[in-house]
Amino acid sequence: MNPNYVFFGTPEFSAIVLRKLIEAKIPPSLVITNPDRPAHRKKIITPPPVKQLITENKLSIETLQPEELEDIRPKLLALGPDFFIIAAYAKILPEEILQIPRLHVIGVHPSLLPGYRGPTPIQSAILNNEKETGVTLYLLDEKIDHGEIIAATSYKLDGNETCGNLMKKLALLGADLLIKTIPEFLAGRLTPKKQNEAMATYTKKFTSQDGFVKPEILETALCDENREEAKSIERKIRALNPEPGVWTHQKGKRVKLLEAEIREGKLILKKIQVEGQKPKEL
Repeated sequence: MNPNYVFFGTPEFSAIVLRKLIEAKIPPSLVITNPDRPAHRKKIITPPPVKQLITENKLSIETLQPEELEDIRPKLLALGPDFFIIAAYAKILPEEILQIPRLHVIGVHPSLLPGYRGPTPIQSAILNNEKETGVTLYLLDEKIDHGEIIAATSYKLDGNETCGNLMKKLALLGADLLIKTIPEFLAGRLTPKKQNEAMATYTKKFTSQDGFVKPEILETALCDENREEAKSIERKIRALNPEPGVWTHQKGKRVKLLEAEIREGKLILKKIQVEGQKPKEL
């Protein structure tokens, strides 16, 4: 099997998926990722994880980083791909790009669609204390995470997941599902299924304000047993670190809440970072 396809992806989730596809001898013909951007406090221009994967491993896969997808439309048309794979690319593909592949565009979404459509399905599943999540492969259309489903697999949650470790597990799960599904897709043996719109839920992009914990609510969670506030803050810490982060105010300074656990019904902070200082274990 040597499919001619284009891989679109940008963050670590995408890089994990791409690495497994390459290891499975199903490399893309072309990779599209976001341009290098300023990163971290010093705003150093940094390539996205997908580009880092390709350059650091000296992979001979052409990689493009367009600001506007219209700029690479002639290149995509000339390539004549069988399909696209979109895994956390972070840009919406316009209709004229969606129509290019011979077969279709496969989206990789880290939730069980139609639940948790949108930009933050992993964080939202943790915040809502879900017992199960998963990965869905679907055929992109003009609406966000709306197209017909071609494959899905579930993943049980134990209530201890962080956004970071759950992201990695779902990326690996999604890659394995792609490796299993691509041959069936190319052979025309799949029957796409419409999503149940009545079951659709949506996520939003979280801001710094979403991570704020009022000092008085934090104090209650730290001192009183079996309060819902303790559980809610602990889930927020697992879901919203490192971005946008969870924080509060203490003695006029901003304090990041980095790690916590519930012990005997109370919130126990395990790691914090006071403004202007390094993170410290408690």
